Amino acid sequence: MDMSAANRKGLSLFALIMIGLGSIFGSGWLFGAGQAAQVAGPAALVAWVIGAVFIGMIAMTYAEVGAAYPLPGAMARFGSISHGPVLGFVTGWAVWIATASLIPIEAIAGTQYMSSWSFGWARGLVADGSLTGTGMATALLLTVALWLACYWSVELLARANNLLTLVKFAIPVLAVGALIASGFHTDNFTAHGGFAPNGWSAVLTAVTASGVVFAFNGFQAVVNLGGNAKNPGRAIPLALVGALSLGLVIYLALQIAFLGAVPPERLAEAGGWNGINFASPFADLAKLLMLHWVVTMLQFGAFISPNGANIGNVASAAYLAQNLADTGFFPKKIAEVHPRYGVARPAMWLNLGFSVLLLLTVGHSWEALASVVSAAMVVSYLMGPIAVGVFRRTKPDLPRPFRLPAASVLCPITFAFAACALYWSKWPNTGKVAVLTLISVPIAAVVLRRRGEASLRRQFAPAWWMVAFLLWLALLSALGSAEFGGHGVIPGGLDITLVAVSAVGFYFWAVRAGVQAHRAGLPGPDPVLGAPAAGPVPGQRRPEPVGTVAS
Repeated sequence: MDMSAANRKGLSLFALIMIGLGSIFGSGWLFGAGQAAQVAGPAALVAWVIGAVFIGMIAMTYAEVGAAYPLPGAMARFGSISHGPVLGFVTGWAVWIATASLIPIEAIAGTQYMSSWSFGWARGLVADGSLTGTGMATALLLTVALWLACYWSVELLARANNLLTLVKFAIPVLAVGALIASGFHTDNFTAHGGFAPNGWSAVLTAVTASGVVFAFNGFQAVVNLGGNAKNPGRAIPLALVGALSLGLVIYLALQIAFLGAVPPERLAEAGGWNGINFASPFADLAKLLMLHWVVTMLQFGAFISPNGANIGNVASAAYLAQNLADTGFFPKKIAEVHPRYGVARPAMWLNLGFSVLLLLTVGHSWEALASVVSAAMVVSYLMGPIAVGVFRRTKPDLPRPFRLPAASVLCPITFAFAACALYWSKWPNTGKVAVLTLISVPIAAVVLRRRGEASLRRQFAPAWWMVAFLLWLALLSALGSAEFGGHGVIPGGLDITLVAVSAVGFYFWAVRAGVQAHRAGLPGPDPVLGAPAAGPVPGQRRPEPVGTVAS
């Protein structure tokens, strides 16, 4: 999808912030506070801060490489630019899977909140916490309806998104005020097991398994669509900081309001926070408090927020599929852009098929998909700090409108943080995501063999660190402490230490592999600098600029 074709003037900084904020305020605010409170109790507040810091660190690495390479769907291309085609496909596959999965999950979220409507047909959308047949059909209808809107016009949706985001921003703010005004119970923060009733391991689990990472994932839309901004080098980092900062403030306010508004007698009846399980958290809580106007507002917001967020998701997923086709690992036809509407329609058809498949197989509830999708998102984040490390060594002349400070220290720490977040998503989610990502490896081998590649060993050399990392982390997760779903072979404390320390080793292996790939010329011509990255890296001659950024 070529948004620049649809919007010749380019996105303004405000529009880019609105896209990021609009993607951040999807279904995460509707379910995240309730899910995090159930898992971690009042300490869910700490989970939101940890999640924001983690995503902020990841986002700043992508701010450097995204501003240097302001390409549509850029997150699917960094692996190819830094390590060559095989790792580019593996990481691009992971990013595509994570982003395309957001399309059905947002439709599921809207459907679950619709079940709180007073209409008889709406109450039949959900039963026992899962979508019924009617609910599945409704979620499918929402998915297809928004997909058709994007199918015909990206420019119209980009303009509508600004208004939708302002509405989505206002609704949670009003909900927070109403819940706090209805009666704020400070004892809820210390009763029933204290501030962290399920221990601090539950706080870490809440970061990934309860939708905290999922909620902040909207930052990817800024990176993937930032290439269409008027001044990408300035707009991308500023939009990331603006969207994430505003998102954190609102999410903390929502969590505080939820924790304080639950009636103490209801909390006692439930036996503590573990027993507070609302199908539509804020709407159900507002009903309990007899705040009928808030219920109506939330029902409206629950329809607008997920479907509004899907504007960025549909656009980003199409860009990512288009880039995978440009690399030759997906059929070339997928990258064909419609001359009038400026969208890669075959890519959109692919994403629609994937969305329907998820809906019909595992999309029975928001909770069922959120934990797995969050883990897949963490895998998609891995290339940010590694790309910064590789490009700092191999591309000293690359124009960098934004430079990550103390990158030599922050990049390995950020990668280790990402590894821990993946581990916190709990077994068997880690194993499922590892398998889902590594499916791309045999596909890459088949494609390269059909191309007539003589040496698969040479092509795969820069990608083995990723294969080993995912298998190693899945093994640690299976053997790790029971707090994170493992079998308890590795005791608590030692498991996280092993993950963090080994992740630093994998980071330096990955950077070294990228440097060697450039020496071998595997990444090919640089989309900004133009010259192929072959030959010795130290002291390399300055390449001639090509004048314009490839898109």
